[in-house]
Amino acid sequence: MNEIKLIEKLKLIEALFAGATTEGEKDAAFNALQRIKERLKETQEIDPPVEYKFTMSDMWSRKLFVALLRRYDIKPFRYYRQRHTTVMANVSKTFVDETLWPEFQELNKTLKSYIEDITNKVISETIHDDSSEAEVVQQISAKIH
Repeated sequence: MNEIKLIEKLKLIEALFAGATTEGEKDAAFNALQRIKERLKETQEIDPPVEYKFTMSDMWSRKLFVALLRRYDIKPFRYYRQRHTTVMANVSKTFVDETLWPEFQELNKTLKSYIEDITNKVISETIHDDSSEAEVVQQISAKIH
């Protein structure tokens, strides 16, 4: 997947979570974003924001999640001494469960797949063509240094 296809796929994922129903709507990223923001505003009226702690597995996921929060005008933060992969946010449970977290997971899966493909390609073209996992063997009683 090249970069242009990745961007198109990410926009389609956003349109899916915005509830886009027509082909023209799917092509309009602005409309999708506005629909999600409207849904967030409506949800917050009946389900007030609460403080959430999100723990990401890596910095790429954190960057994506923080950008997604900011896209929806949700201020990400973390407390002093929290890990850099921790993201705090005040958001309604309904929005987290129905939109934010499922959308993040789908976007993250797509982005990680792209990063893995690029990493494998660069390693195989520059370092060694076999970048497969190391063989798993039985541990012997000798100490490992």
